[in-house]
Amino acid sequence: MIPTIINMQNPVYRRRSVTNKVMLALSAAALMFGLFWLFWIILTLLTKGASAMAFTLFTEITPPPGQNGGLMNAIVGSVMMAGVGTLIGTPVGILAGTYLAEFGQRGWLAPATRFINDVLLSAPSIVIGLFIYTVYVAQVRHFSGWAGALALAVIVIPVVVRTTDDMLKLVPNSLREACAALGCPQWKMITMVCYRAARSGIVTGILLAVARISGETAPLLFTALNNQFMSLNMNGPMSNLPVTIFQFAMSPFADWQRLAWAGATLITLLVLAINIAARIMFRKQAA
Repeated sequence: MIPTIINMQNPVYRRRSVTNKVMLALSAAALMFGLFWLFWIILTLLTKGASAMAFTLFTEITPPPGQNGGLMNAIVGSVMMAGVGTLIGTPVGILAGTYLAEFGQRGWLAPATRFINDVLLSAPSIVIGLFIYTVYVAQVRHFSGWAGALALAVIVIPVVVRTTDDMLKLVPNSLREACAALGCPQWKMITMVCYRAARSGIVTGILLAVARISGETAPLLFTALNNQFMSLNMNGPMSNLPVTIFQFAMSPFADWQRLAWAGATLITLLVLAINIAARIMFRKQAA
């Protein structure tokens, strides 16, 4: 029988086995530490927010102190600005990601663009809000929903660029070569073959971008500000859920704080639903 070195009598194996067990224990402890705070936050949010969830939350506007009301104006404003921001940022992100994946194999422009995109992807959202305030709000001299949508669009763009670039790189080159062998123009190859092959991944990136901008407060403080009343005019200050939650949570009024918890719960559930949908679509793309 041939002796094996995989036994506890071997000092090298014994040392590595102990090290492995210690690192596994530390990793498990770190995992439990992170999950503890995560579950605590979610439990606190659901405990305080579930009691404030009611049908009037979606049918009444934000109330003055001491009266009952809802968050309809804030929800509508958030949906409008997030929708416009997504519509502005998505085409720009997809086209930029397509250039990086399909045309940026040579030269300095593509690496520089990827570097700038990575910087923008990790930039604090308050910086983006200040940028839009400087280039737009300060020029027109008033806050507006359009300014808020532009700030959200700037946040959407780098997420969609990165996802589109990565997903198109996963498309097998054999598909491109087959299209070229059939005499297919490159633009048609990209739109009819590459986009279809990477469709689920690109849509996943868009959903993740929507999930990110759904709870952004800082950019909207400097752009859309807020509105106590129902307004569909995007050329003026517009109510939105993140800023309303921020203002109501900081207020001394119990009814406003209750609405802040309800709004935070609503955003959390929305982001959770979007992330679950994105993971399901990404799983289909990987399969």
